[in-house]
Amino acid sequence: MKSFFQFLNEAQSQASMQAKKLNLKSDGHGGWLDTRGKFVATTEDGKLKFLKGRPGKQEEDPKAKQAAKPQQAVAAKPAAQPEAAPKAKAKGDEGGGDSSDMMGDTLTVAFGRFNPPTSGHEKLLKAARKVAVGGDLKIYPSRTQDPKKNPLDPDMKVSYMKKMFPDFDEEIVNDDEMRSIFDVLTTASEQGYNNVNIMVGSDRQSEFENLATKYNGDLYTFDNIRVISAGVRDADAEGVEGMSASKMRKAVADGDFDSFRRGTPKSLDDGDTQALFDAVRQGMGIKAKKKEVEEMWQIAPKCDPKGLRDNYVSGNIFNIGDIVESLHTGLIGEIVRRGTNHLICVTKENYMFKSWIRDVNESVVNYPGPSGVPSNQREIGTDSFRKYAMRMTGTFDIHNFINKYKKKTR
Repeated sequence: MKSFFQFLNEAQSQASMQAKKLNLKSDGHGGWLDTRGKFVATTEDGKLKFLKGRPGKQEEDPKAKQAAKPQQAVAAKPAAQPEAAPKAKAKGDEGGGDSSDMMGDTLTVAFGRFNPPTSGHEKLLKAARKVAVGGDLKIYPSRTQDPKKNPLDPDMKVSYMKKMFPDFDEEIVNDDEMRSIFDVLTTASEQGYNNVNIMVGSDRQSEFENLATKYNGDLYTFDNIRVISAGVRDADAEGVEGMSASKMRKAVADGDFDSFRRGTPKSLDDGDTQALFDAVRQGMGIKAKKKEVEEMWQIAPKCDPKGLRDNYVSGNIFNIGDIVESLHTGLIGEIVRRGTNHLICVTKENYMFKSWIRDVNESVVNYPGPSGVPSNQREIGTDSFRKYAMRMTGTFDIHNFINKYKKKTR
């Protein structure tokens, strides 16, 4: 028979493991504090029991989040341990409303590339707002930039999103720490949300359902996780239903401004649309009006599935050991298995995810963008900002007009 002290130590260790995943600190007396020092939970029956309301839902300074961010334990690939926290109920909705009993502490999120933003994204955001009535809504653009599928840097992308979707100006979050859907969900859990709605296109609903619920109770803890479709996505359809960032990048590669214009909302005037078109073209490194046709599978794989497939089968891309990023979730991992048309990947934290070959990209670390200066190194008054301004304006040399030899006069 176990002694009382053995039982107590085991109970405390289970609670400690759960608290560690949520980045909570012990007060030394069976209580737990969040990153703001607020008392949020106690240890009961070997598990954490949160106080009513859980940790307060308040915005944190993005610069402070890095220190507050939960450490992702190097866990096994299977789903979370059942005793750590109950699994969330996974529900898939077709753009429906939310239930009233989940509204008080519910967060609705939209995570995506938006590269470039389109009228199709406007439909997604409107659906998200409808679902979020009574709760909070946050829109997280991904942080990746590369010349093929992510030509706009995060700051420029957010700037255009706020012009294109002015009704969502306050909900669009420009936070460099939110690089993947795991970052978003972990932060939401730490901020005290009990329920989360994830808005996605219909073609991505299953992927997000499997991934988000698999690690509930491990990376984050929610009572309910709902992955909700914003509506049917048909690549062959005309208008908003068929609009995609892939088609927009193809229009830029083809030098087709008229098609590009049809993919932007009316809230963006012609001048800003032309500026966005030029920004995408510059980000893609296109100097001529038309890109080589054989590279279309790299720029917009959904518009050239045969080119993508041929290069994959030939072993030119996505081989075992390569590092890739999921274009939907932002997760970065190493390819451990090549399927017929999909990949099995594992992140550095040892979390597994599956993705279609059309939905991944070779991971580019710290891509500086067409200017050669990363977006987080453009502070006014610095040498890096000077280099950025010179590259963007085509300036190769700056003459110093200060006369160093002029005598100072008193």
